[in-house]
Amino acid sequence: MATWQCVKQCGACCHLDPAYRPDLDEYLSPEEMELYLSMVGEGGWCVNFDRTTRECRIYPYRPRFCRVEAEVFEDMYGICPEELNDFAIECCQEQIEGVYGDRSLEMLRFNQAVGYIYKEG
Repeated sequence: MATWQCVKQCGACCHLDPAYRPDLDEYLSPEEMELYLSMVGEGGWCVNFDRTTRECRIYPYRPRFCRVEAEVFEDMYGICPEELNDFAIECCQEQIEGVYGDRSLEMLRFNQAVGYIYKEG
């Protein structure tokens, strides 16, 4: 069974371009939306993402919407804790594919880290 985990120096989730996330208003409060939009920088990347080291500069203090935690996902997306693992894996795969491509090193690293085995058919 695949188990979700964050893969260091990926940063796909730090690509915040609202053009690729049209449903933001469905799960962000007005205050969170304002914060989110203030974090969008050059090329749609988060202003707190260090593109050289590929790490978050504010990771311990990152906003709620940047956290993959059961209570956050239940509140924001209605995902029960039992479904979080599979949902988080799918979200990361979609985001990594959109930012880097489905055959990227980031996708390979993520799938290997979580133990995801692609099944054809």
